[in-house]
Amino acid sequence: MKTKTHSIPGLVLNAHCFDVPVNYEDPIGETIKVFAREVIAPGKESSALPYLVFFQGGPGSGSPRPSGNSGWLKRALQEFRVLLLDQRGTGLSTPITSQTMQRFATPMAQAQYIQHFRADNIVRDAEFIRKALIGDAQWSILGQSFGGFCSLNYLSTAPEGLKEVLITGGIPSLARTADDVYRNTYPRVRAKNEAYYARYPDDVARVKLIAKHLIENDVRLPGGARLTARRFLQLGMPFGMSDGYEPLHYWLEEAFVEGASGPEINWNFLKTIEHEQFLETNPIYALLQEGCYTQGVASRWSAERIMHEFPEFDLAADGPLLFTGEMIYPSMFDEFPRLQPLKAAAEILANKQDWPMLYDVARLRENRVPIAAAVYHDDMYVPLEFSEETARVVPNTKLWITNEYEHNGLRADGAVILDRLLKMARGEL
Repeated sequence: MKTKTHSIPGLVLNAHCFDVPVNYEDPIGETIKVFAREVIAPGKESSALPYLVFFQGGPGSGSPRPSGNSGWLKRALQEFRVLLLDQRGTGLSTPITSQTMQRFATPMAQAQYIQHFRADNIVRDAEFIRKALIGDAQWSILGQSFGGFCSLNYLSTAPEGLKEVLITGGIPSLARTADDVYRNTYPRVRAKNEAYYARYPDDVARVKLIAKHLIENDVRLPGGARLTARRFLQLGMPFGMSDGYEPLHYWLEEAFVEGASGPEINWNFLKTIEHEQFLETNPIYALLQEGCYTQGVASRWSAERIMHEFPEFDLAADGPLLFTGEMIYPSMFDEFPRLQPLKAAAEILANKQDWPMLYDVARLRENRVPIAAAVYHDDMYVPLEFSEETARVVPNTKLWITNEYEHNGLRADGAVILDRLLKMARGEL
């Protein structure tokens, strides 16, 4: 373990780096680095504070980079050292990118490596780090979105390391398939589209006009990739956030400019799209999004297959064109240049059937660790029904079901949410 320390106004930061196995079934095989940033309130460096470990949403995103003592972090630092974990393959941990995957000679070799970057091994890394930092002592964990999936895996595999578990927008189903998830979430995405167009009815025609232009013209993004109508309609990802509608509307307002030969797509609009669509910088999201749900079965491009059960999402649909959400489609590995070298590996992963189990239901039925979770009633990404179903299976789970927040509740009002979850876990609410 290597550690470096520096300070910024309001925070003391310790940077830790650990060498862990790629495959824990082969502990003497290849290793990777996992980075974790420890955050402490100034003046508490020498205090024997317990740890709160943050599991970021995603998959495929590094942990937040703190710039000051605010939000949920401010509440946490009153009583914890916070450990911001860059999950394997992200941030300052050994990264998975189009560049780094070129060291593998074949797509099969890429896929065999990437398969070890799901929640189960993220949790194994966390346990490795816990033992390195505090031995047999317990710590608390906070899981946001996909981080909640990691939290349930942690409770399945190493509950002895946990004092309390806090989850925001991230209680997964323990047994349902990706097909079940998308059959539930497509109607939720449709409802978000309906709410968007109710707020901005003029955008119905505007979106159709943009899509028509993209179908009839070869429009290129600043980086050189063609912007297809289907890729344009993938801008609905933020619809599940409380601040997700307005940015899209304002971008659409500026979509066209008058060029030398008539109306054409605004370069500024194209630049915004390229910036907002993060799959090329976070390829794990594209490669393992459906792998978040697969246990002993292949996903077989679930989102693509299930979409055909909802014809209103078709480009040729009679009604308003609908934006899609967090779904991953095989076409993305053609439309995003930095994903193209990973296309064959993605196909292998989509058809992989022997995925390990993520959750030990029998063990979870015996859970003794206090769990407190904020469940967002209108969550576009994590179905409310499945969260409630899991809570009925896992004892000591307390749910706070609310429509006051969307999926970004922890970012929007983190101090209030974290304070309430801590009180729930400790029996004070």
